[in-house]
Amino acid sequence: MTPSGRESLAALRGRSLLANDPLEVERLVAVLHTDGRAGARTLADAILRRCEARTREERRLDTLLLRARALRAAGALRIAGVDEAGMGPLAGPVVAAAVVLPDRPDLPGLDDSKRLTPAARARLALAIRTQAVAFAVAEVGPDEIDRVNIYRAGLEAMRRAVVALAGAEGPAVDHLLVDARRIPGVGAPQTPIVHGDALDASIAAASILAKTHRDACMEAEDMRYPGYGFAQHKGYPTVAHVAALRRLGPCPIHRRSFAPVAACLAR
Repeated sequence: MTPSGRESLAALRGRSLLANDPLEVERLVAVLHTDGRAGARTLADAILRRCEARTREERRLDTLLLRARALRAAGALRIAGVDEAGMGPLAGPVVAAAVVLPDRPDLPGLDDSKRLTPAARARLALAIRTQAVAFAVAEVGPDEIDRVNIYRAGLEAMRRAVVALAGAEGPAVDHLLVDARRIPGVGAPQTPIVHGDALDASIAAASILAKTHRDACMEAEDMRYPGYGFAQHKGYPTVAHVAALRRLGPCPIHRRSFAPVAACLAR
């Protein structure tokens, strides 16, 4: 309390951070609007901006859940989002994930993994793994990528992730929401969505699990094959990676069918 008997602005700010009930927030803002101190109006405005941002985020997340809710209303109980990561790198596996989310997941900030910072991806990956009804991650390694080509390898990784969901621990899948493709060799109905990782919650969740799993793989490979910088660029064809590739030559996890690697082998 201040000498006048009023709560300090620091205490009111602390209350605002803990307030989740809309009525409690409304009462706090009303108190601040009648407070004559200079910082009270600033704090009230900050609280209102935070509430508006939270409302916008809730509406955005509701939009990402519309397709799955429409499918549930039509009778599909288990809807999995599927996406992959690692089509473009010169090294390492392509990784896919399939995720079945609950009807109302609590995943603020959920988005296409490419739009997120590494810290946000890590936070969301943990929350997704905790909240998901089921999830699976699958890989296709460099040797198989070279044998079948990267496009088919990406589809195969997605197929493996979907099949893994139907294992002893996972639910049957009634419908698949897939980022821009159709997955061969699975029986469930599919809906390809262009830019699906930015438009659907379950595809976005799958993109995050695939990306964080692959990044962890490449960080581990950096320990096995030092000098290439895998922990930094994750195998993508950065200037530093291409320079290291030319200097050291390809290592066992490089994709030999990719042009910059093949060019080093041909020297």
